[in-house]
Amino acid sequence: MGLANDSVAFPFSTPKLSAANSPRFCNPISRRIFSDVAGDLTVSVDGQSFLLHKFPLVTRCGRIRRMVAESKDPDLSKLELINVPGGALAFELAAKFCYGSNFEINTVNVAHLRCIAEYLEMTEEYQEENLIVRTETYLHEIVVKNLDKSLEVLGACDGLDPTVEEVGLVDICVDAIAINVSKEQLVSGLAHLECDVGSGKLRMHCQDWWVEDLSALRIDYYQRVIAAMRRTGVRPESIGASIVHYAQTALKGIERRHVWDSGPLVGDNQRVIVETLIDLLATEKITSVTLSFLFGMLRMAIEVDAGLDYRIEVEKRIGLQLEMASLDDLLIPAMQTSDSMFDVDTVHRILVNFLRRIEEDDSGELSPCGYESDGLKSPSHSSVLKVGRLMDGYLAEIAPDPYLKLQKFMALIELLPDYARIVDDGLYRAIDIYLKAHPSLTESECKKLCKLIDCQKLSQDASSHAAQNDRLPIQTVVRVLYLEQLRLKSTVSSSSHQHSSGCDGGGGSLSQRMTMMCSGSGVPSSCVSPRDNYASLRRENRELKLEIARMRVRLTELEREQGVMRQGMRDGRNGRALLASISRGIGRIAMLGGPAAERRKTKNSSQQQQQPQCWDGGKSRRGHKASSSSVTYAES
Repeated sequence: MGLANDSVAFPFSTPKLSAANSPRFCNPISRRIFSDVAGDLTVSVDGQSFLLHKFPLVTRCGRIRRMVAESKDPDLSKLELINVPGGALAFELAAKFCYGSNFEINTVNVAHLRCIAEYLEMTEEYQEENLIVRTETYLHEIVVKNLDKSLEVLGACDGLDPTVEEVGLVDICVDAIAINVSKEQLVSGLAHLECDVGSGKLRMHCQDWWVEDLSALRIDYYQRVIAAMRRTGVRPESIGASIVHYAQTALKGIERRHVWDSGPLVGDNQRVIVETLIDLLATEKITSVTLSFLFGMLRMAIEVDAGLDYRIEVEKRIGLQLEMASLDDLLIPAMQTSDSMFDVDTVHRILVNFLRRIEEDDSGELSPCGYESDGLKSPSHSSVLKVGRLMDGYLAEIAPDPYLKLQKFMALIELLPDYARIVDDGLYRAIDIYLKAHPSLTESECKKLCKLIDCQKLSQDASSHAAQNDRLPIQTVVRVLYLEQLRLKSTVSSSSHQHSSGCDGGGGSLSQRMTMMCSGSGVPSSCVSPRDNYASLRRENRELKLEIARMRVRLTELEREQGVMRQGMRDGRNGRALLASISRGIGRIAMLGGPAAERRKTKNSSQQQQQPQCWDGGKSRRGHKASSSSVTYAES
């Protein structure tokens, strides 16, 4: 039989065959490699037939030799190979090698050649320098020494399971990638450092080009590469950047799902990708990825319906730095039909993790991920205040949702400690919006909700709004009015004490005025006599005492009206009418001041300008931005 000389050495990189002289094995059986010798064996691979010769095949392939030897038919002319790694294309390359045809082993076909050689048992037992040895030599002498080639070969391993795992090719490529990345970072960092030293700047920075190439790998291969990189000491920042890029590349095609949609919209592949990336994030430091990326992964985990454990892991990491989140980050829409338009349960768990971190910091313990708040072991009060303002804004955003259950709304309010809010204006605004959006609440439910408002923390504007808010239960309005009355009493008492002190110190003031009346030469500097000054002071004191007496009388009337109102509330009659009466009574107190009050206001105007400006709903009297957050209330 006219066979190709099988002793011809097979080069690693010989000239490629042209289309004219390259044998086409994938043609029908009638096609033959050599026209002068008829083929005596037809090999079927994945539905494609190859008309070949027994001798070159049994010389190098242990599997085919065994199949021919075990056949009971001495004139065996057909063989069928099943589960061939790489399919017909890989078998064609192996057949070319058996016939001594020249072709190039490269990063594209070396994985297929290694697997088909293992399948056909092309070992040194049957022929020296057989295909297994040739491919192994190429891998160890060329591929593993080059990062780019290692990535290409690992990418080509896809679809060759399980043979590619059995021969250890994946492990070879993974270890080679990790080692080469570590070396490249070291060399690149030193190169940039030398360049920066020459320019007078000590700065080390390099761009990791391999981050983009890793995104083309299969997720299980990628996971093994990241684990190997961590073992070899690759920088955590580079690993974090690679994870972010892989997520952006692999998950960008997933569309957002809406509340009214039902049924799975993504396959298991995307779910596996999300869950694997979260597993990788669990071992990274908190600074290696941004908070916005964590929120993106959380939303994606909800989109693909990832397991609850994976979602909790991301929520835990977000809770470690919740004070840096924005309101838009927390507005996570519910992806499945539920009792709310927003995923309130997720935000609740995030807040729990944040408070747990505060407790750990308070006890001097560091979090498992190594995160420290502001570098202090004690809890940062500013972080708690930031989260308090953030949650008030979140409550106001979700309050208009008609499907939001009262229990979930109250649970978010009760979760924050009292010291998280300096003022309760934001909380009052959120509750007012919720009451307006849920008019079907019972009186008992309204009472429970409004009890969460600390009326002592309401500003003057918020208290004025609450005193006239018909949506609030009557008990809450009474509490607000009562506190306003106490404030008024305190103000009147303070004013009375100041005026009494002024009367006692009148002689001293008169003495000073008389002293200032004379210049250094002893000549009078004013035409006003001491007697006139003394009479004016006595007149002002009488007017002030009269004004204080009037205010005390009116306060006595208010206390009497309050007692009547309480009795009316017990009887269940005329509650609102009595509240209106008290509101009008408090309003008339401002009318008690006469000309003396005007003079007192003019006299103390300079002192009032030096006092801190009152909270005015976010609009400063001097045109500056108010220190407190702007709060508005639901329209009646």
